[in-house]
Amino acid sequence: MREKEGYRTVVSSPEGVIFINPTGNPGLATAGTGDCLTGVIAGFISQGIPVIESVIAGVYVHGLAGDMAAEKNGERGLIASDIINHLPNILKLIANIK
Repeated sequence: MREKEGYRTVVSSPEGVIFINPTGNPGLATAGTGDCLTGVIAGFISQGIPVIESVIAGVYVHGLAGDMAAEKNGERGLIASDIINHLPNILKLIANIK
């Protein structure tokens, strides 16, 4: 199966370092999912995580939630609440990685 193109999120630091996120899928291109991403990033920042790390982690977690939602429901028809519903389990999983 050929990998889909054109949906990777790219993050750039103020110093010009580029990060390409490996998670996510075209199903994330629906209304409200950007608001979810903003909330995840803001949540990390509010915990004292540096901004660039919060953005990188937020994009990764958001994309992973989108991948899990797509695995369960398919990419077509994904909505923001599908992403939100997967966030707690992903955050729990990541917190247990040491």
